[in-house]
Amino acid sequence: MIRYTAGSLLLLVLSIAAVVDSRDIISDVLRLPSQASRFFDSVASFADDSNSGDDDSVGTRWAVLIAGSNGYWNYRHQADVCHAYQILKKGGVKDENIIVFMYDDIAYDEENPRPGVIINSPHGNDVYQGVPKDYIGDDVTVDNFFAAILGNKSALTGGSGKVLNSGPNDHIFIYYTDHGGPGVLGMPTYPYIYADDLIDVLKKKHAAGTYKSLVFYLESCESGSIFEGLLPEGLNIYATTASGADESSWGCYCPGEYPSPPPEYETCLGDLYSVAWMEDCDIHNLKTETLRQQYQVVKKRTSSDNSGYGSSVMQYGDLKLSKDALYLYMGTNPANDNFTFVEDNSLRPSSKAVNQRDADLIHFWAKYRKAPEGSARKINAQKQFAEAMAHRMHLDSSIELVGKLLFGLENGPEVLKTVRPAGQPLVDDWACLKTLVRTFETHCGSLSQYGMKHMRSIANICNAGIQKEQMSEASAQACPTFPSNQWSSLHKGFSA
Repeated sequence: MIRYTAGSLLLLVLSIAAVVDSRDIISDVLRLPSQASRFFDSVASFADDSNSGDDDSVGTRWAVLIAGSNGYWNYRHQADVCHAYQILKKGGVKDENIIVFMYDDIAYDEENPRPGVIINSPHGNDVYQGVPKDYIGDDVTVDNFFAAILGNKSALTGGSGKVLNSGPNDHIFIYYTDHGGPGVLGMPTYPYIYADDLIDVLKKKHAAGTYKSLVFYLESCESGSIFEGLLPEGLNIYATTASGADESSWGCYCPGEYPSPPPEYETCLGDLYSVAWMEDCDIHNLKTETLRQQYQVVKKRTSSDNSGYGSSVMQYGDLKLSKDALYLYMGTNPANDNFTFVEDNSLRPSSKAVNQRDADLIHFWAKYRKAPEGSARKINAQKQFAEAMAHRMHLDSSIELVGKLLFGLENGPEVLKTVRPAGQPLVDDWACLKTLVRTFETHCGSLSQYGMKHMRSIANICNAGIQKEQMSEASAQACPTFPSNQWSSLHKGFSA
């Protein structure tokens, strides 16, 4: 490696400034001392690219990948996580530094037409092979997820015991994919992840000084609400989300849509935001592409300009980190060394997508339509569809009635639908939100993956000053009974 004295290094900096954009380079040089190392590391890398592949030059890469769902109708979430793992693995990130959370009930589900194989696109290869099974089944919990991020082995229950044992020079990538709602992210076990708790964990991780920078990619409906008004600058965290705080996210490669999965599949294979960033990674040298460039590519592919189906990809936190190369967090596949990123060679957007919350119905309908007339499979698919619809109608009508009982026939719907201005968090009192969620569920049954859409309504009830006793009385009147099916059942616990 070429070594420079302080004088010669300064001359090198000045010469680069003269050739490129002196204003940008000088502004980079005139950083706080704590930030200077990043600039000089990049200059050294510029002078001696042969050393850029060493992990020591960028710190150790760590990753946490989590699919927050189960059930074959949610195939796409575990497919997303498996695909993400393959990208990191091909990029040179070691298995010991990749922590995977997924229920692991998809690959060998009786509905899977290719047992032991998971694909994330219509013509994609198997992404399941080799994926570490760190936390599977009922070990995919909020507590284990938070303990893994904080490196707290003593707080784990089950699983491999793998945690982020990161240090102050390391780079962390966290990727979550599942259903969500305003201020909440789903899990296959209860309770769910609430935004205030996640942000608190990230703040604790920063306070511990156990990373240099952290990138968080988040796929769920209303995913922007997890960071909106909550993630401060100064934590060295850069986050992007599949949607704004009040938007759904979208599944893709779904039956009956274009592009469709292979005909034997009756479920969506991926999520629009997720496949956008991963399929971009699949084809580029990630040393040549920055987080900001990928954000722009993913934003364009995921946008609602996508034939009327899509969402607004958002970014939060320390946006200055978006200048970093993806390589710092994901490594890069040597097979892509000659595929430099340019904006024109990004993949074309999918022409059609499906609202995340309707993907289960798409599965049940495809299953029903293809099953032989009078068969047990057809009867079962019809039952699944009917139960899902009954649960949805029950929740929608119950929340609406609760609002009218609390605020009146005219004001109720208006209060429930209120969206706060950008930059404000969903709710002022998160403890109130969780209390009222539990109160509603006690009388009306589980919110489940669909009911998370109503979290804003319950937050608005909190913001209006409604107390637990008032919520309990209104919920009891609204729900003298609730459907007795897997969606409404409370046997797994409360979501808060």
